[in-house]
Amino acid sequence: MGLNAVVAACYVFPVLVSVLAVRFFYVLWHSGQPESRLCATRLRCLIVLGSGGHTAEMMNIVTTLQKDRFTPRYYVAALTDNMSLQKAQVYEQSLIQSNGTKAGESAHFMQIYRSREVGQSYVTSIATTLLATLHAMWLVIRIRPQVIFCNGPGTCFPLCISAFVLKVLGLGWSSIFYIESIARVKKLSLSGLLLYKLRIADQFFVQWPQLQHEYPRACYAGRLM
Repeated sequence: MGLNAVVAACYVFPVLVSVLAVRFFYVLWHSGQPESRLCATRLRCLIVLGSGGHTAEMMNIVTTLQKDRFTPRYYVAALTDNMSLQKAQVYEQSLIQSNGTKAGESAHFMQIYRSREVGQSYVTSIATTLLATLHAMWLVIRIRPQVIFCNGPGTCFPLCISAFVLKVLGLGWSSIFYIESIARVKKLSLSGLLLYKLRIADQFFVQWPQLQHEYPRACYAGRLM
């Protein structure tokens, strides 16, 4: 009985690896292609916020979205970043007051473990990154976003990786839109560089023409601030 199980595993494992490999390259090829899934009337939207200017830039982008289409909106920030979620809550409250939207109907606010704190050593950041990735995977599985907007904070990387893994496993499809911060004039941020090199983002935007020349697969969007 045990020998038969080992023999069966020897046959199944290579097939499983082959299927995952084919699926992996299919997802890579399909990223950036026109997405028919985005034709839906409503799209669950995950918006990644970050400390400093990241949240200001992202909220500026959020104001341009069609609110009746990109709904519900899930705002995610690092566990140690309370200011970002407060800004998002103030904005969503203003929409409620102006449009009469019911509270809690279209906006949700969540926090995630930070991969690496400022000044944290790279050795100890391995454990915190793993914890953040597991937490990100749980959030993505729970939300099942159809669209992800991010612009450079470290918290966006585990979320995008988790969404990509679910794509490969066929458990969901999230179109990832990455908008590099306007502060990045000549070089990408670490999060942006990883997403660009790994081809995880479906659409990759930069705000400076010289940055687009350096990274030709990026799209020049002009200054958004």
